Amino acid sequence: MTAALPVIDTTLSSRQSLAHGPLGAALLSIERARRSTDTWEAVHQRLSDTGPVIDGPDASLYLGAPAMAFVLHLAADGTGRYAGALDTLDGIVAAHARRRLAAAHDRIDAGRLTEFAEYDLFRGLTGIGALLLRRQPRGPETKAVLEYLVRLTEPISVNGAPLPGWWVGHAPANNKAAMPGGHANAGMAHGITGPLALLALAMRAGTIVNGHEAALLRICRWLDEIRQHDHQGVRWPRWINQNGPAPALPAAPSWCYGTPGLARAQQLAAIVTGDHDRKRMAERALLHCMTDPHQLNRIGNRGLCHGFGGILRTVLRVAEDADTPDAFTTRIGLLTGRFLTAGTPEEDGFLEGKTGAALAFQDAESNGAAIPQGHWDSCLLLA
Repeated sequence: MTAALPVIDTTLSSRQSLAHGPLGAALLSIERARRSTDTWEAVHQRLSDTGPVIDGPDASLYLGAPAMAFVLHLAADGTGRYAGALDTLDGIVAAHARRRLAAAHDRIDAGRLTEFAEYDLFRGLTGIGALLLRRQPRGPETKAVLEYLVRLTEPISVNGAPLPGWWVGHAPANNKAAMPGGHANAGMAHGITGPLALLALAMRAGTIVNGHEAALLRICRWLDEIRQHDHQGVRWPRWINQNGPAPALPAAPSWCYGTPGLARAQQLAAIVTGDHDRKRMAERALLHCMTDPHQLNRIGNRGLCHGFGGILRTVLRVAEDADTPDAFTTRIGLLTGRFLTAGTPEEDGFLEGKTGAALAFQDAESNGAAIPQGHWDSCLLLA
């Protein structure tokens, strides 16, 4: 006889969801308080009814204790606000990371395939690593996550066939075309571009582990192998399976999949490895994407994940580090025009809702003259 599955408190999980709940919506209040267009008291009020923190196998950067730690870190804004709560949460997150790392290494040792929930940004160790890099950049758990990601990039053998270490045995979300046999995902949200961005950001911050640069180069070489280039520009398929790549078109360009996220991650990797050719290639790919009406016409909303909000914020971050920033900033008006005519999100949340759209738009509405402010987009691995 097996034990019954625990009943999930959906109300509590909704309140502690960075993606869709009021915890994520608080990010806009925090950014407005930083700019003195709202008050820190209003921020505190928004955060006062989140309930006991969720810490279990489902906790992640986007849910529960790690999500709360990320939001309070931004709310502290370099002050002593929430110091006691953050100290407690730091301990919870560190223990959570150690448990998940032990399970991940056991899985690798056993020769089993990984899954999104182990390593990705939303649910996995890449997201935990993004938080740890902000909270404890030199901490042992931060380095341990980076060491795990290095190991994740090492090739594996399945039935005698070499595969990327991030090959999962399941299909992409809502897409069974990659089955049977699983796939290797290229996106920022669920694929290897998330670990690439985190490894690059960590190296840029001076947190480096054994095999760090080799892992960056392995990922970049794989992205080169699947890259497609024709009269419609440079792009990457969302995933590959044993039969080859997924169609790169007609997928809409977005932060979570497609050129914007891939370009930013490769730009960051190129900066820390001194790869000037890759940097130029990534910047050209994004510039073409943001000015190509055939690609932009595939985007239907203002959200961060799949919409114009995510593209706007990505472009501003790429422009900060670009060889020719004006090539991007002078064209921001094109994107803001598209943003304003796109559909308004129905929900209020961060990832796909009004909160994320407003956060992305506030630095772009001055036609690119503003520098992207705040660090709320570190949970998107853009900075």
